[in-house]
This record gives sequence, C-alpha cells and structure tokens, in this order.
Amino acid sequence: MAGKQVGHTFLAKLGKKRLRPGGLEATQWLLSEGNFSSESKVLEVACNMGTTLVEVAQKYHCEIIGVDLDKKALEKAKQNIQKAGLLDTVSVQSGNALKLPFEDNTFDIVINEAMLTMLDNSSKAKALKEYYRVLKPGGKLLTHDISLSEPNEQLVNDLSRAINMRVAPLTLDSWQKQYANAGFRKVKHQTGAMSLMNPRGMIRDEGFRGAFMLIKNGLKKENREQFMTMFRYFKKEQKNMQYIANCAEK
Repeated sequence: MAGKQVGHTFLAKLGKKRLRPGGLEATQWLLSEGNFSSESKVLEVACNMGTTLVEVAQKYHCEIIGVDLDKKALEKAKQNIQKAGLLDTVSVQSGNALKLPFEDNTFDIVINEAMLTMLDNSSKAKALKEYYRVLKPGGKLLTHDISLSEPNEQLVNDLSRAINMRVAPLTLDSWQKQYANAGFRKVKHQTGAMSLMNPRGMIRDEGFRGAFMLIKNGLKKENREQFMTMFRYFKKEQKNMQYIANCAEK
C-alpha cells in the first residue's frame, strides 16, 4: 500500500469533516453523558481539525483545550476556532496522549475520539492512565472507538490494510477491562453502526451536499482505488465491527 494515505487523512482530503467511527450519532451521545456546564474545564485529546472543540464551546460556553501531534491538523483547528470567534475560550497545542502536559486533577471532562483503537494494548493502558491522572475526582472520560463482535485477527489485519495504518480494536469486554484496569468506574457505553463509509451515515454526518461531494471526490481517478478499497471493506464487515462510545467516571 505504498503511496497511500492513512484512512482518516485520506478522507479529510476528500472533504470529510467527521472522521470518527460512529460520526455525529456517537459524539452526540458522548456529549449528552458528559454533564457539561459553562464551568467545565475540558480537554480533547487528538482534537484533529477542532470540529468537536468548536461544537462543545458553542453549545456549553466552557473552557476547552485541544491537543494533537499532527501540526497540520492543529493549524486547521486554529483556523476553525478563529472563524467561529472562540479564541477566548478554546485553544490548541501539541501534546502526546501518553504524556500529557498537564497537572494532576486539572479537568472535569476528557474527550478522546477515534484514537485508542490506533494504539497497541500497552499504549492504550498508558493513555487511559494519563486521562485518569489529569481528571478531577468524579470527572468523566468520553471516548469513541471501534468495537469487534468477537476477537478476529484476520479482520483486524484486513482493517489495518484498508486504512493503511496498524490498528487494534477490541471487543466490548476487552474495552471494559481496559477502563477498569486504569481505575475508572461506572463505565457506560453505546454501540452502533459505523458511519465512516456508509452512505446513510455520510449524509447524517456531512449533510446531503457534503456527502455527495465526498463521494464525488472519492471516485476521481487518483482517489478511486483507495476509496473503493475502504468502502468495500467497511460494507463487508459491517456486522462484525461497530463503533463504541464510552463514558467512564474517575
């Protein structure tokens, strides 16, 4: 797969703004579980282009910080924050999930969507312990990833090839164990159909015009092979793989 882009980078190039497994449906569930208020201090890890940062700040009028290791995504996030007129309450900076640049007990809420799946299990554990560390007692962790119906090494290998990046999604039970091992309690979850490459999900996440342009761009000669590889894979495995949204309390 030499020369092909990582799946979420490729979809962003085509015009996709929601780059999460369950899209808007999963994010809305997470936000409904977060107990946000104007007094909340919020951290988003792997904030990407800042879509969720902006939405949270606009809806709850709270202070929110985003961190990411992708400099290009951070620049795009800064532009989106400025465009939304939120520079007073929203900021972004470079930051590594495995060693967050914040003191213990700093945040009321930590959001992390579509990142833990990309880490091996050891790194998942380190990241979750970091999220636990920077949360205040009683604080909430809101995550959004990929869940498998059952362990399936071949499916995971095929997924890694389809999106041009090594990933390690887990079953529901294995996700729950990861949170428990990090110290979290009262873990709630919601699962549902993946929306990344599903036409109905694309329309829900991007709007009709956005979905049309995304598909149109994906079918251009220079993009068609990778776009169709991803489309066929997610359609084939839709019964074996779902999004999972978790709300865990410290």
